[in-house]
Amino acid sequence: MSSIETRRPWRIWVRLTVTGLALLLVLGGLPLSGQAYRAPRAPGGKPDLNGIWQALNEANYDIEAHVARPAMALRPGPFGPVPAAAVVALGAVGAVPPGVGVVEGGELPYRPEALAKKKQNQQDWLNLDPEVKCYLPGVPRATYMPYPFQIVQSASAMSFVYEYAGAVRNIYLKDPGRPPADSWMGQSAGHWEGETLVVDVTGLNDQSWFDRAGNFHSDKLHVVERYTRTSPDVISYEATIEDPAVFTRPWKMSMALYRRQEKNAQLLDFKCVEFVEELLYGQWRKHPLSK
Repeated sequence: MSSIETRRPWRIWVRLTVTGLALLLVLGGLPLSGQAYRAPRAPGGKPDLNGIWQALNEANYDIEAHVARPAMALRPGPFGPVPAAAVVALGAVGAVPPGVGVVEGGELPYRPEALAKKKQNQQDWLNLDPEVKCYLPGVPRATYMPYPFQIVQSASAMSFVYEYAGAVRNIYLKDPGRPPADSWMGQSAGHWEGETLVVDVTGLNDQSWFDRAGNFHSDKLHVVERYTRTSPDVISYEATIEDPAVFTRPWKMSMALYRRQEKNAQLLDFKCVEFVEELLYGQWRKHPLSK
């Protein structure tokens, strides 16, 4: 028997083994390379987005790529910027970790006058950032703040519930018409495009920011979000931002959202309004506390 003939059974065994593994993957519901993940179905037959999710990135500090820096609020120092006097006592707790950014295509396309305002926001961050005062986060910032949020989905309704400040969004699955008034969280109208939930957000006021770095928007903001399950425990999130009063063109951010894995995962109360009462109203006490 030739050497070729002696190797032939091994080739047959390898082919059968590979074929068998591929068949097991298909029958077991696991996607093969190049095949799109198909999420389990929720009541009504749409992809199931139910669960508690959280972003794991540095976007809430700064949605653009950035290096580490001593603090959000800085002042000139003898050898470079140092923390502003109001935050110097925070030390490393007040520092900004580096981040690769979530904005696609590089820098945000600010109009010149808007870029000047962004820089002023950053310089006076402590007084101007709405997060400091526990104002509602707006969209899309609610998605990537360092807190979990829950998607609650049925055949006829969908809500997004956020741990931060008890914020809530109802996603209209039928056209609700124009928003009656601008608000912090706006009005969200959703529809499905295959495996993707598309949410059109309008009626947003101009009071929220995109992050702690002073990136802001006007009341002309229009956000289109896309939520796609890409694995059992990951949602691919995209948000297209359009605001002609602030930016020269639309731009997009993208990131992964991860399912919380704890057996007792749940949203807890973080209604921080009461925690900033002294900051907002302490000066009006009959006997103000000493600083």
